[in-house]
Amino acid sequence: MKFFTKDWYEEMQILGFLMLPETKEEWDENIEDYEKYGMDYKRIFKEDVDLKKSDLLRFLPESFHPYINDYSINSEYPPLELRIMAEQWLKEYHKRMEILDQEYINHYKSIKDKLSNNVVQLHDNSLHDARVISYEIPSKDTFTIILDCRGGFHYFTDIKVTFTGVTELSIPNQLEGASWLYDEVYCTNTGFEYHVLFDCPLTEFNITAENVLIAEL
Repeated sequence: MKFFTKDWYEEMQILGFLMLPETKEEWDENIEDYEKYGMDYKRIFKEDVDLKKSDLLRFLPESFHPYINDYSINSEYPPLELRIMAEQWLKEYHKRMEILDQEYINHYKSIKDKLSNNVVQLHDNSLHDARVISYEIPSKDTFTIILDCRGGFHYFTDIKVTFTGVTELSIPNQLEGASWLYDEVYCTNTGFEYHVLFDCPLTEFNITAENVLIAEL
């Protein structure tokens, strides 16, 4: 992936820690909901930080690190200093993402007319959240993948995607059961190059082929 990379996705996953309550009343109401059901909110919030701690420390500036290391980033009502830092970081983050999104849109527009209709269909009919059922390599230049699209944004059934004229193929170790997140397409002299970011586990898939066929099952 050149645009929607693993780092890009992992950084996106920490945004929730910076969506701070706007008022003390909102914070208190949130805590009351946890306590009403006998839930230890401090333990839960601590576990949330532990799950993403390495990414929080990697992507956020050092000024955030004390709040991360003592878990106050999400277990206490945020002080003004933290709120100002979070607002500034989010503003800069969204600006970066807008630029990145526009760069990919411009890239795709510049090559769309050079792609076959089938490749355009693969790209434009989003497979986001489709789940990999299985895949196979029936011949040295063919790759097929079966996807369950019922939880996705298009098709809403199982589909078979067949890449033909395959010249390069990079398959992650664990693909079956993975969820299709984001994809990128590039032109080649004989066809196209397709990159996919999968989740569960977070991994990348790359293929270079001449064409692709999509069939509903």
